Amino acid sequence: MTGRLPFEMPRLGIGTAPLGGLFEEVTEADAAATLEAAAREGITYFDTAPRYGHGQAEDRLGRLLAPAGVTAPLISTKTGWLLRPRPDGSPGEVITDWTESGIRTSLESSLDRLGRSSVDILYLHDADDFPEEIRRTAYPTLCRLRDEGLVRAIGFGMNHSAPLAAYVAEFEVDVVLIAGRFSLLDHDALGTLLPLCVKTGTSVVVGGVLNTGLLADPSPGAMFNYRPVPEQTLARARRCRELCAEYGVPLAAAAIQFPSLHPAVGSVVVGCRSAAEVTANAAASRFPVPDALWRRLAQAGFVPPELVPAQKTVPVGERAAEYAAADPCRRDHAAGPARAVGLRDGPGTAV
Repeated sequence: MTGRLPFEMPRLGIGTAPLGGLFEEVTEADAAATLEAAAREGITYFDTAPRYGHGQAEDRLGRLLAPAGVTAPLISTKTGWLLRPRPDGSPGEVITDWTESGIRTSLESSLDRLGRSSVDILYLHDADDFPEEIRRTAYPTLCRLRDEGLVRAIGFGMNHSAPLAAYVAEFEVDVVLIAGRFSLLDHDALGTLLPLCVKTGTSVVVGGVLNTGLLADPSPGAMFNYRPVPEQTLARARRCRELCAEYGVPLAAAAIQFPSLHPAVGSVVVGCRSAAEVTANAAASRFPVPDALWRRLAQAGFVPPELVPAQKTVPVGERAAEYAAADPCRRDHAAGPARAVGLRDGPGTAV
């Protein structure tokens, strides 16, 4: 759904928290290869934030996007937090600052790192506990930045549905980013947030669709929403994988495509740290998922029944072969599900 947005959102985007060193360091060469793979796949939407690697993710986008061959990128970044480097220039603390001065300073620093004069979307980042500050200074400042042409669209980026829904109800915004709360394992955003966004014409970007990689590889030692996965949740993820396998669909394909079943959702972003992950995610986003699987997943409680498509016809063979060829594991998807590698989302509304 475009809603109030002055542009069309790409269906798939890349979250750049991994390029900022989430969980493990990413070399400059791997970061460049990741963006080159995005260019090959036609991916143009990149979500970032100052907090991702203390500015490293933004810096890498600014330096590496054009050489990678990405043309006309659509970039969202975030504000509300200021980076305070140490005297020697090394990363220091990150502090909240919802004042007009703080938000402008944050944006100016982001634009410097990104090498841009404006960004497409500016989110207030993890503003859950600051309603008075948002009401008094932060939201009015975002509106002024949009009026000044420094940003094209404004919104909130958060990990929790309830406070995000409260902000959507109070403030007129163009788009929101909700991370980890609308996936095959977590339908929290469906209760209030998504229906409200349909009503208000607010576009929704969904991150964390793999729940920190669990829905890419539900194996022992996996993470779920940035913490070790509970046994019950691991069992549910494995059951979901089994159901997908019955239809020859990789679990990651169903996980990445699921949010787009809702009319409020305009885009899905998935964190990537390598070219292989970009290629696998792009192929997963195109893999044909039959309506029969959505119905089966709904019966098992992984998909809200009201979101199951009434009818859908897709060419299976050709795209299934494409996914199998793109998968780094080179598994035969027609015979069963692939084990997607390393497809992890990032923290703090990180994707």
